[in-house]
Amino acid sequence: MSDFQVDPNIARAKTIAKKFYLDASYFEASKEKIFAQSWQYIGHKKQIAIPGQVQPLCLLEKYLDEPLLLTRDQEGKTHCLPNVCNHRGNLLCYDACNTKQLRCKYHGRLFHLNGTFISMPEFRDVENFIPENNHLAQLPLFEWAGLYFTSLNPVMPAAAYFQEMMNRVAWLPLDKLVHRPDLGQEFEVQANWALYCENYLEGFHIPFVHPALNAVIDFKNYSTELFPYANLQLGIAKDTDTVFDIPASSPDYGKQVAAYYFWVYPNLMFNFYPWGLSLNLIEPLTPATTKVRFLSFVYDKSKLDQGAGAGLSSVEAEDEEVVQNVQKGIKSRFYKHGRYAVHREQGTHHFHSLIAQSFKHE
Repeated sequence: MSDFQVDPNIARAKTIAKKFYLDASYFEASKEKIFAQSWQYIGHKKQIAIPGQVQPLCLLEKYLDEPLLLTRDQEGKTHCLPNVCNHRGNLLCYDACNTKQLRCKYHGRLFHLNGTFISMPEFRDVENFIPENNHLAQLPLFEWAGLYFTSLNPVMPAAAYFQEMMNRVAWLPLDKLVHRPDLGQEFEVQANWALYCENYLEGFHIPFVHPALNAVIDFKNYSTELFPYANLQLGIAKDTDTVFDIPASSPDYGKQVAAYYFWVYPNLMFNFYPWGLSLNLIEPLTPATTKVRFLSFVYDKSKLDQGAGAGLSSVEAEDEEVVQNVQKGIKSRFYKHGRYAVHREQGTHHFHSLIAQSFKHE
């Protein structure tokens, strides 16, 4: 449909129609067309480090609202399962625990931690009941750097989304990342999730919105690289005090890199700094409300609060102010479409193109 056609030539292209951000029907359709098909963060290795550990979660709470389980079985293998008993739909696990089996508290149906059916009380006389047909579904599970991701209805393998990022930062000591819940933050933004992503996907606004960040980042050398389902914004520092020590094997060797800003379609933001990773999860709540979660994973605490990786709360507040005002502004009868700055908004154009691809059969 014309609302979701984005010219591949950024110099000619117009942004997607504003109804995508405002119309509840598009917000609802995005559940299956965008989010169920994408790969989403569901937890980290420390949560299920010991055989027998079970971690319940709700994938995109208040949007997809899919109850899931991360489990580590007695053989040490990790699984992602529905947290739903296939007898009558009760949640199998209410809280994180360590157990040998999953037993439903409603009627006692029993499963192994890999999801295979074991037994069910009072089912001897049930006709055509086949135990092998009552195993829990196995969701795909992708692990990288101790982080876990899954997809409810994958149309592409995880590598299609993550491989370029994995290759680019493979030299970092990601095996030493430690989750720091004390550094985590959560925000509720009064704007559509896609507007928040668009803001992240271009550095064009940095000199106008982020004075402290602009003092650290060399804007004229700020660049964007596009991949099929991800992109990278490379933040070059103005000085050499808070930059990565990049090995000669990296394509970025010799550059004063302050930050790697990776975005993975549709809503994951991986911000690598010399101290570690700030993982930003953008979670839709309503067409005009978004939850933003910052998760911090640190491998060098001595570099916290330095360079581009400092003052993240202030940067977030500045972004929120702009994005929330955009949400108000696009409702105007005088706004229909925008255009793209050819050398500064490649990431936003790429994002809109992927949305258009997701809705191509509308």
